[in-house]
Amino acid sequence: MLNDYKIFMPVKSIFASMKIICVGRNYGEHAKELGNAVPENPVIFCKPDTALLKNDESFYLPSFSDDVHHEVELVVRICKTGKKIEEKFARNYFNEIGIGIDFTARDLQSQLKSKGLPWELAKAFDGSAPVGEFIKVEDHNLNAIHFSLKKNGELVQKGISGDMIFSFQKIVSFVSNYFTLKVGDLIFTGTPAGVGKVSIGDKLEGFMEDKLMLTCEVK
Repeated sequence: MLNDYKIFMPVKSIFASMKIICVGRNYGEHAKELGNAVPENPVIFCKPDTALLKNDESFYLPSFSDDVHHEVELVVRICKTGKKIEEKFARNYFNEIGIGIDFTARDLQSQLKSKGLPWELAKAFDGSAPVGEFIKVEDHNLNAIHFSLKKNGELVQKGISGDMIFSFQKIVSFVSNYFTLKVGDLIFTGTPAGVGKVSIGDKLEGFMEDKLMLTCEVK
C-alpha cells in the first residue's frame, strides 16, 4: 500500500517551484571594475530555488571559495504568466520590487571564465540569493529608485535604477523570449559598482531609498 501511495503522489506538488533569473553587467561602472565589456544584450544566468534566502536568514560561506563577493541588486517579482512579451507591455507582468544580494564566488568564477565554462557553480550555490522585503512598484518612479548596501554599518555599494543599461521592461521582455515567466519568479536586475569580499561576522544591510529592506549576517 505504501508503494502504491508513492506512485500516485501528484507530480505538481513534487516539481512546482519558482525561477530566479539574474542579469549580469547591467551597470556600466560595475562591468568596468571587473574588466568586462559593456554588453549589447542582457547577460542572463539562473539560480535554483535552493539559492533563495528569505526572512533575514544567515548566509554561510561555502567551503569551496575563499573570495565570496556581495552584489546588491533590485529584484522584481513576476505577477502574471507570460511569454514573448513586448517591451511596451512588460510593466504589466511585475508588480513588486525589492532588494536582493547575488553572492558570487569570485575566485571560482574567474577560474570557470578562464576555461570558457558556465558560471553556475560560482553563482547558483545554496543560499546565494538572499531577498528582503518587497513593495508595490506603483509607489516608485522606475527610473529613479535609489538603493544601497552597507557592510558593518559602512556604505559599500549604491546605485540608481536609471543607470541600468537595460531597463526593467527591457529585461522582462528579453527574458520572456527564452523562458516563460510565471507568477512568483524573481528577476535580479544587476549590481552597481563597489562589489567586495565578505567574511564571517559581517552584517549586510540593503536599503531602498532610506528604508531598510534586507539584513543578512555572514557565518
